[in-house]
Amino acid sequence: RVGDPTMNYEITFEGHLDEHWSAWFGGLTLVRADDGTTTLRGAVADQAELHGLLAKVRDLGTTLISVRTVGTR
Repeated sequence: RVGDPTMNYEITFEGHLDEHWSAWFGGLTLVRADDGTTTLRGAVADQAELHGLLAKVRDLGTTLISVRTVGTR
């Protein structure tokens, strides 16, 4: 919505991705955990951008574990 602040999100999914995938995910930070998951972290401008990121996770063929907001920018 117009005037809404940019939200920061964490999107966690199964598998590890190398750092070069960050550009494909719009520059979000990739954090690889010891449990075999990757978490994307960063600012997402709006719901359309969030849905685009989720579609990219889907296109990787991996399992989405969680999506959560972590505040505004």
